[in-house]
Amino acid sequence: MPARFLMVTPGRLLLGRVGEATTPLPTLVKVPTTPSGSPAGSGQPGTHLTHGAHPHVVPRHPRLDPLADRYAARTHGMKSSEIRALFSVVSRPEVVSLAGGMPAVTALPLDAVGSMIGELVSGMGAQTLQYGSGQGDPRLRERICDVMALEGITDASPSEVVVTVGSQQGLDLVTRVFCDPGDVILAEGPSYVGALGVFQAAEARVRHVPMDEHGLIPEALEEALVDCRANGDRVKFLYTVPNFHNPAGVTLSEPRREAIVAIAEKHDLLIIEDNPYGLLGFEHEPMRALRARNNQRVVYLGSFSKTFSPGLRVGWVLAPLAVREKLVLATEAQVLCPPSLTQYAVARYLDTQPWREQIKLFTELYRERRDATLESLAALMPAGTAWTRPDGGFYVWLKLPHGLDAKLMQPRAVNAHVAYVPGIGFFADGNGREFMRLSYCYPEPDQIREGVRRLARVIEAELDLHSTFDTVDTGTFRAIARPGAGDAAETIVGPANSDTYEDRR
Repeated sequence: MPARFLMVTPGRLLLGRVGEATTPLPTLVKVPTTPSGSPAGSGQPGTHLTHGAHPHVVPRHPRLDPLADRYAARTHGMKSSEIRALFSVVSRPEVVSLAGGMPAVTALPLDAVGSMIGELVSGMGAQTLQYGSGQGDPRLRERICDVMALEGITDASPSEVVVTVGSQQGLDLVTRVFCDPGDVILAEGPSYVGALGVFQAAEARVRHVPMDEHGLIPEALEEALVDCRANGDRVKFLYTVPNFHNPAGVTLSEPRREAIVAIAEKHDLLIIEDNPYGLLGFEHEPMRALRARNNQRVVYLGSFSKTFSPGLRVGWVLAPLAVREKLVLATEAQVLCPPSLTQYAVARYLDTQPWREQIKLFTELYRERRDATLESLAALMPAGTAWTRPDGGFYVWLKLPHGLDAKLMQPRAVNAHVAYVPGIGFFADGNGREFMRLSYCYPEPDQIREGVRRLARVIEAELDLHSTFDTVDTGTFRAIARPGAGDAAETIVGPANSDTYEDRR
């Protein structure tokens, strides 16, 4: 089935299709694994494998690091994420940051939270400052089940919950438990940058599955799964962020949720459902989680980082009992147990504070900031720019006019005192250079308007350069043209792999 793509321009939605004859070919990306001095070659360990790309051996610099020849092979491909690389920039007061996905924790009742934590330490000091269970505090696990019930997960048992140091650790544990080097993970294109880092560290390969305005495309998922297995690849699971996707901002529709679970049942596929934003919807009640539809086929990741506090680092995994046991063993090997004090703090918060009302307050605050973002984009962005319209969460996914490169443009944006995250960081295969992620969760509405104004000026200046010289150094930029549309670029949520179109512009 042809892939359906989304184009969002001020005041209208346009759908395009990529024909069967130009369906993108699969991309599998392997983490470098070969010691220094090994020969480079396609398919050999130590090479970065992408469809249609030259293999690249990661260099070593023993003169700069005397221990360079002692590091494990799995560390060779480790690098700072696009978001982490921006931290030193976004902390500067003159920079409007549309980059980081930091919650507005100043909207919390900070005095009440501070008093609550102080009372915990003074009243339960021996417990709060001591080691705890590798699975997590029993009371907190009970309250986590109450939270998940808001998304239709009404059959969860505290015995199936493993408390983690944020859902990031939960994802790392799940990947460690299921993936061997060379295994394949199916993931949306684009995907959460933190997940890609975990998969890379596990030496897994990622195959992206395309999305549109309704989220992951079920037909594309089934095609990718069947194709991988036909090639002899071991597909371990599908990783998905179904609600208010990071970075694309789209939400998986109800019919597609049913279709994806049906595909998983048909093909014996495990689903990892990562859901940090599910309770932060602007337009409707929380949608039923994938885990609510199948309790054996779906492993669910949750977090209090977006609905309470990221600094406390408390998340969880809901998994079948056999998987739970493996996760607890992996936790004990990694950190012994999650921190007791922060677990007790979250449990006390859920017991004593009006947390449901606090989530509603967060939602209204983020809705106002989302509106400021979309209104400013519509008023200020030059022709040819397109973006998604999220109905919850933290992010807008923006596509630049044809020929521009968000990564190469970034230094000029920073000089103009505005920051964003280039789209290339959300793809394992080097795609996404024409995209950027804008976060509206942290800045005030007036700051957002000013940040978008600065960004629009930077994009206009880039367009002027492009027009003047009729070229921009876009590195590995690939534009996807609609068949029969000449040079017009088709705007999409994100390419599964646009290598096919590189020579057809």
